[in-house]
Amino acid sequence: MKFVQYILRKLIPFFVVSLIFISLILNLVDLFMNISRYLEMEAPARDVFKVMLLYVPKTIWYSAPIAFLFSVTYILSDLYAKNEMEAIFASGVSLFRFVMPVFVVGILLSIGMFFLEDKLVVTTLEQKTNLQNLLLDQQESANNDNIVVLSESAKVIYKARRYRDTTKRLENVFFIFRDDNKKLEAIIHANEALWNEEQQIWEISGAVQFENNGETLVRTTVSDRFKEQLTESYEIFRKTTVDVASVNAADAKLYINHLKKAGLPYNEPLSVYYKKFAFPFILLISAFLAVGVTGKTRKNVLLISLSLSIASVVLFYVFQMVTMVLAKTGVMNPFMGAWLPDIVFLFIAGFLLKYSRT
Repeated sequence: MKFVQYILRKLIPFFVVSLIFISLILNLVDLFMNISRYLEMEAPARDVFKVMLLYVPKTIWYSAPIAFLFSVTYILSDLYAKNEMEAIFASGVSLFRFVMPVFVVGILLSIGMFFLEDKLVVTTLEQKTNLQNLLLDQQESANNDNIVVLSESAKVIYKARRYRDTTKRLENVFFIFRDDNKKLEAIIHANEALWNEEQQIWEISGAVQFENNGETLVRTTVSDRFKEQLTESYEIFRKTTVDVASVNAADAKLYINHLKKAGLPYNEPLSVYYKKFAFPFILLISAFLAVGVTGKTRKNVLLISLSLSIASVVLFYVFQMVTMVLAKTGVMNPFMGAWLPDIVFLFIAGFLLKYSRT
């Protein structure tokens, strides 16, 4: 118990200070990258400060793996350099037993990293991005051109030349209706369709209908039976690309399910979805790597240990980038693309730990 208290008293304060310092640096970098635009647009200082405040959770999320790696490496290097580890080993305490509290903290921080991103980071980052874009006058239009949308029931296909978001209007639009067996029933062409917010339905004008009579398409009167099926929300027609990395896990899963139903490519967003769960464990991996490479030499312990730790984590990031690219292109299973780096580097860290100085 005394060893646990001893290492945690050294580790936690150093980790907190490192986390705050690195987080502040990242926030200042973001500020300096945009400060000329803030001055040009005469952005109020209060709003600029709010942007920085909203960016804090994301900078903490970015900083945590680096801060934890540096903290573990520094603490152990300092113990090795002062020969305190020799005294600990001589007392009959193994390296693994001594650093077990570090691994427990790594696991807790990894779980916390996931919930931090899922419950707080994605929300505050969206608010920060929206406010920053407003201050810098970088708002994007939600108008869209040449849209094709499959309804939730997969019975209606919408094909519109243009969508106007300000008026919630579709222009030059085709509605293709299919039966339960996916066979063509009818086609309606309308000059425009306006979204009725109260009734949650598209109201069409200038419409003509062609119905399948089994042999050919025959022009008929526009049927209410078909018009009642035009209930797909206007939001899906907006010019928006959902970035799975910037939404929580539940919303990401809904978006991926939508892509699957629509028959659209989903390897990339699915791999990013799995990465949401895999990436936070970089903290635990950092702890294993730091323990495994620290104390390999008796001279310049801190410098060499820190260099080896950083090199190991950089290799992890590079390997993860490669596997994610392979997953996005369909060469590798999305699940393995996200989790393979964790698995491989945990084995490497375990091997290094097995042959560490004791």
